[in-house]
Amino acid sequence: LSSLFAKENLNRMSEQQLNLYDRLINEPSNDWDIYYWATEAKPTPAEFENDVMAMLREFAKNKKKEQRLRQPDLEYLFEPP
Repeated sequence: LSSLFAKENLNRMSEQQLNLYDRLINEPSNDWDIYYWATEAKPTPAEFENDVMAMLREFAKNKKKEQRLRQPDLEYLFEPP
């Protein structure tokens, strides 16, 4: 979920949002917690409740019904924005 979210959103995020995203993916000790927060299976702790978490929750809803069966290729990291 996070790699697909990153591919779709990182190039559009402000520096502040990138810092929030970095904190979100690096501070929790359990990646499953992030998944549970994004899918609203568990409430998000106050320290991670911000606009990036809201974006991730919205992305997790997959309103376009996209197939998300595998992680994206990493070539997008080297493409100009």
